[in-house]
Amino acid sequence: MGIDPHAELLEENGFAQSAQGLREFSFALLEELSGQVGIIKPQVSFFERFGSAGFAVLEELCSEATARGFLVIADAKRGDIGTTMAAYASAWLDKSAPFMVDALTVSPYLGVGSLAPAVSIAAERGKGLFVLCATSNSEGKTLQRARIGDATVAAYVASEVATLNGIAAQSRSRFGNVGLVIGATVDVNEFGIASVNSNLESGFSPILSPGFGAQGASLKDAKKLFGENAQNVIYTISRSALRDGLASVSDVVSRDAKELSEALSE
Repeated sequence: MGIDPHAELLEENGFAQSAQGLREFSFALLEELSGQVGIIKPQVSFFERFGSAGFAVLEELCSEATARGFLVIADAKRGDIGTTMAAYASAWLDKSAPFMVDALTVSPYLGVGSLAPAVSIAAERGKGLFVLCATSNSEGKTLQRARIGDATVAAYVASEVATLNGIAAQSRSRFGNVGLVIGATVDVNEFGIASVNSNLESGFSPILSPGFGAQGASLKDAKKLFGENAQNVIYTISRSALRDGLASVSDVVSRDAKELSEALSE
């Protein structure tokens, strides 16, 4: 479940446009999600807009979520080179990181190799990275569908991530430390990644897939979208769970979880 406390959601649910309103909304949502989902995904930008006070709320939220047994994916989409990338990774994934998260979304568009410091820290700390591969926003299509030889950029990113995880094939875990972000509304043929499922049969590259619910994708189509790799996907919902108000989130998420379970068992 994404925790995306943007201005409209705060207003719709009667919370002030302030760090205090941010905290009240986020913790109320966390309470509704306890026992309903295994993973939360805070969108960092909606906390950052309140400055240091917003980051303090995020730090507290991540700590409380971890204490309650959630896994936490920080949706920050960090990306840079060298010591700067290492600093980003340290802030989110290192032993002394102020934010208690289990994984971080990152951008590969300074080159997948530029993520090496983050990959190293993630592997050392038993944490994860999710690399933007094929996103559902219209602005990303031109770049992600551009070709490098016979492959699209998206397919190249997927291949590089598979290589990173292939190197870690001796890992103790089922998965490697690096996964992919593939939007649920993406046409995999259009992006040249229709074969990504077969390339990841080893299970080393989990997929984080936003776009279910309000953005148009249906959890009923899980197997249609991801085929044999459907069990290796983190299916993300956010705004759609709030369609009947904050007090109904638990019931909506429970129905969504049942729908997904039935789809995966078919």
